[in-house]
Amino acid sequence: MEILSAKIHPKKDRPVKVLQFGEGNFLRAFIDWFIQEMNDKADFNGDVCVVQPLDFGRVEELRKQDGLYTLLLEGVSNGEVVHHKQVIDVLSDFINPYQEYERYLDYAKSSDLKIILSNTTEAGIAYDPTDTDEMKTSPTYPGKLLTFLKKRYDFFDGSKEAGLYILPCELIDHNGTTLKEYLNKLSHDRHYSEAFITWLNEANLFYNTLVDRIVPGYPKDQIERLQKEDGYIDNNVVKGEIFHLWVIEGDPAIKKVLPFEKTNLNILVTDDVRPYKERKVKILNGSHTCMVPIAYQYGVRAVNEMMNDEYLKNWLFAFLKEEVWPTIDLPQSEKEQFTNDVMERFMNPTIYHELLTISLNSMTKYKTRVLPSAIGYYEQTGKLPKRSLFSLASLFVMYSLKKEDGSSLVMDDPAFIEMWAHLWKQPDVDALVNEVMMMKDHWEYDFTQMKGSLDYVSQCVKDILALGMKAALVKHFG
Repeated sequence: MEILSAKIHPKKDRPVKVLQFGEGNFLRAFIDWFIQEMNDKADFNGDVCVVQPLDFGRVEELRKQDGLYTLLLEGVSNGEVVHHKQVIDVLSDFINPYQEYERYLDYAKSSDLKIILSNTTEAGIAYDPTDTDEMKTSPTYPGKLLTFLKKRYDFFDGSKEAGLYILPCELIDHNGTTLKEYLNKLSHDRHYSEAFITWLNEANLFYNTLVDRIVPGYPKDQIERLQKEDGYIDNNVVKGEIFHLWVIEGDPAIKKVLPFEKTNLNILVTDDVRPYKERKVKILNGSHTCMVPIAYQYGVRAVNEMMNDEYLKNWLFAFLKEEVWPTIDLPQSEKEQFTNDVMERFMNPTIYHELLTISLNSMTKYKTRVLPSAIGYYEQTGKLPKRSLFSLASLFVMYSLKKEDGSSLVMDDPAFIEMWAHLWKQPDVDALVNEVMMMKDHWEYDFTQMKGSLDYVSQCVKDILALGMKAALVKHFG
């Protein structure tokens, strides 16, 4: 059986209009599918060049298949289980800037290029004032993008027509605004001219976005059947749910560049993304991040398995109702409806969303997805958000777990992995909890303001270690 390639599935020749930072499952099941739909149904006539944001990744795997991969969308629509499968053919070039730096910068000279997309995880949009060396690949995404934009500015002699539409999809508040802010800071750090900085801000349009689709990724439990059905090997197949939503905040000129209104895609351009984002991040993403360390140590391995356990399902609903809903400024009916929709999506029988895939970068995810609700609840009630804090304790314990080869079970920034490996060598739980919770630079919050939180988390950690997850849950929540 051959590997999927242009020999099996011929590709169309289209100009590269999109530079995409990130090659992971989500972008390929979400944004790249949108581009496919716009090519097929709205004459977008544009392809994507994928830039690998880290020095490790899968651009070579994509290149081996000529950028082709199978997208499997499954879910419940109008009460019926839907299965949809297609080959996505919009990825036409692949760059590892750590090995192909000049070829990466050459794309800045392209007059076809219109759009910058990214999903470098919540940790990707970061400001590093030392990221000033243009002669080598920047370690941060803002640094890479700024060097690219400066190259474009120089090549096109500062023409405003060379400006780009920049749509980050990272799950942080005000992602476009924050990216723009960091680019401005770095521009000053690098002593770029005021003329360039003016071009950066006036010629380019930055958008705040919200993305929503559950993407469990490679369907290893279905791969043998899929290969027999398709007649080829696809090492990049990706699976997602039917549901999708992309909310874009900013200049409506984006509609002229991305003709999504000529499709049935669920894409909304608005002047305020905040209510949509808060609802989604706190309820859907917050549920994922809150439950992963609890459910994994409870003994389940996937989201739908978690929802099939009545205790865990009820615990999750109580977390949302008691500690999350009060912090969201929307009508009660909307919060209830969205929560019910999310619970139904979590129970999707066609999606096997592994908990460990959600646990990637958990330190940052907890800060952005769960902590805001915990702080809001405490500030409103003066009571400890015990379910949120129990989840934090569970996360601390999860960082002590190892794979068979001795490496960390949880994938995270190497600095965090090293930190946890060191911390779990010491037997003093109180000292461990105190050290991590007092990392104010990371949490951007002082937990001493939440009186009793350090002692409570320490006790939860001790109970989980001594009793196991199931007994610890019963002790604290009945």
